[in-house]
Amino acid sequence: MSTPGSTATAAANKGLKELTIRGIVLGGLITLVFTAANVYLGLKVGLTFATAIPAAVISMALLRYFANHSIIENNIVQTIASAAGTLSAIIFVLPGLIMIGWWTGFPYWTTVAVCLIGGILGVMYSIPLRRALVTGSDLPYPEGAAAAEVLKVGDTAEGAEENKRGLRVILVGSVVSAIFSILTQTKLIAGTISGTFRIGSGGSMFGAGLLFSLIGVGHLVGITVGISMLIGLVISYFVLLPIETWGDLPSVGSIEDVVSTTFANDVRFIGAGAIAIAAVWTLVKIIVPIVRGIKDAIVSTRARRQGQKVDLTEQDLPVTIVGGVILAALIPIGFMLWDFASGTALGGSAAGIITVSVVFVFVIGLVVASVCGYMAGLIGSSNSPISGVGIVVVLVAAVLIKITFGSADTTQSAALVAYTLFTAAIVFGVATISNDNLQDLKTGQLVGATPWKQQVALIIGVIFGSAIIPPVLQLMQTAFGFVGAPGAGEDALPAPQAGLISSLAEGVFGGDLDWGLIGLGVLIGAVVIVVDEVLTRTTTKLRVPPLAVGMGMYLPMSVTLIIPIGAFIGRWYDSWAEKSGKNVDRKKRMGVLLATGLIVGESLWNVIFAAIVASSGKDTVLALPFIGDGWENWSEILGVVLFVATIAGLYKWTQNWSSRQSGNADTEPAAR
Repeated sequence: MSTPGSTATAAANKGLKELTIRGIVLGGLITLVFTAANVYLGLKVGLTFATAIPAAVISMALLRYFANHSIIENNIVQTIASAAGTLSAIIFVLPGLIMIGWWTGFPYWTTVAVCLIGGILGVMYSIPLRRALVTGSDLPYPEGAAAAEVLKVGDTAEGAEENKRGLRVILVGSVVSAIFSILTQTKLIAGTISGTFRIGSGGSMFGAGLLFSLIGVGHLVGITVGISMLIGLVISYFVLLPIETWGDLPSVGSIEDVVSTTFANDVRFIGAGAIAIAAVWTLVKIIVPIVRGIKDAIVSTRARRQGQKVDLTEQDLPVTIVGGVILAALIPIGFMLWDFASGTALGGSAAGIITVSVVFVFVIGLVVASVCGYMAGLIGSSNSPISGVGIVVVLVAAVLIKITFGSADTTQSAALVAYTLFTAAIVFGVATISNDNLQDLKTGQLVGATPWKQQVALIIGVIFGSAIIPPVLQLMQTAFGFVGAPGAGEDALPAPQAGLISSLAEGVFGGDLDWGLIGLGVLIGAVVIVVDEVLTRTTTKLRVPPLAVGMGMYLPMSVTLIIPIGAFIGRWYDSWAEKSGKNVDRKKRMGVLLATGLIVGESLWNVIFAAIVASSGKDTVLALPFIGDGWENWSEILGVVLFVATIAGLYKWTQNWSSRQSGNADTEPAAR
């Protein structure tokens, strides 16, 4: 159903340019930047960021130089960039094939096909869900609504000036964060601080990554998620890790090896159990409204076929095309799975698991699209923990494939692990896109866009992303490698979700998965769920999202400590904006754009740095020759001081910059 507001907006937009060549080209260029940044960030810290708002700001700042640009054309640009940037979350699975030693690199066309087919399936599954979860529900879609407001404001003369300012904020944040990252690679300042300590007869670790991207991520995910991740950190590092290492530490000497090994082999699996139960609980909570919404969508489609007039804002791609594409996509999926299995120990006996896998992708794809779309509508794409859904998917896939294949020897088990990861990667493509698409469609509804044109733009975004992701992944593999993979060095990228998911698959087929650890995580997650439900029913603001707690339990402290700090900084900045009483939304938006710049600058520089490392063969190519081991302590002190001072300076500058009226743009304060 359409709302009066969206219908009126669509009428006002009649005759305006929408799906244009220049918009597609601009969307593709923005895609290159944000997708590369998201791939690096996901491999480094296990998180990605929503690109809709910064893409909208950049689009409006650039398209204003062209004649006859419009709000709905800008919406197409951000839709393309947002879809491609979100598809980069496929890196939560694919590096697992490197980690288990099955792949030595990312074959370009195979990786393209996984991203492309999974992404297009995600678009197709999200189309019938649009009526159920966007126009036919009261889900807030926070990022979609925010992007729509940015587009509306930018469509005014005053908004054009604000977009110029917003673009400058992104650029300043990007440049400063890139420079800081360069300084850490010269070894002049430290990029991380870490250590171990004893707690009674047990031990634990301390770590903090001096990464501007983590501050930006914390600002974007917000205080509720930040505090929840901090709770997960406390559970893992100050309760579980000391208990798991109790009595196992050497009486003298370093305890680092025991503590780090225990975290990797025990504690993170407890975190995985917490994530899994939280994902299942989310599905249970939303299954009824999803089924009801799909029924409403079927009724609406039937009425449309009977000749009822449909508003512009309700014109989706025809259901016959949607259904045809979904069914047609099963053919290349079956071929990819057959090609993957052929030439391995599974050859000649893979027909059963291929058939089950195709059906699994078809059925679970719709479930995953519904779950991820609902979660994005409820808490936003950035906060939506699709990695938790991915963990459930890979566990279910592994169990189904193991039952279908039957007994397997060691060689076959290794091949089955790789096959399961490959199958899960296709489903993950569905999850990543549906997690974002409904946000974009919500933005389109609010600005009066034509759904079918936006859905075409989503497909174009998937094509762009599918072309860009494989070479960036290969670059990261060549330059750094991944933790746990054969030949990985000290600077290998953690790729935390891929590591966990591959370990779970190996555990299922190897029969050595410690279900007791996962069960303990499930129990802890269940307690958190109860607490969260009680808070939801008894308070208006307090929440403890179980998936965020699980992520805090699973991720390294070097990540989980800085993200909450960024969340507190973001809350402080928003409080300042609210207390100022003037242009509150504009000031908050500038904070969001600064956070985006912090992520993009650092991430893009590290993509460039990866190319330098790959070409030189040295991961210390930028290290200053006069920096010796004796500088290590001073580099940590200098790194912390400079990190804190720079963050404080950037936020202070952003406050001053966002407080100035558009008429004073020629007297901008200098960044410091």
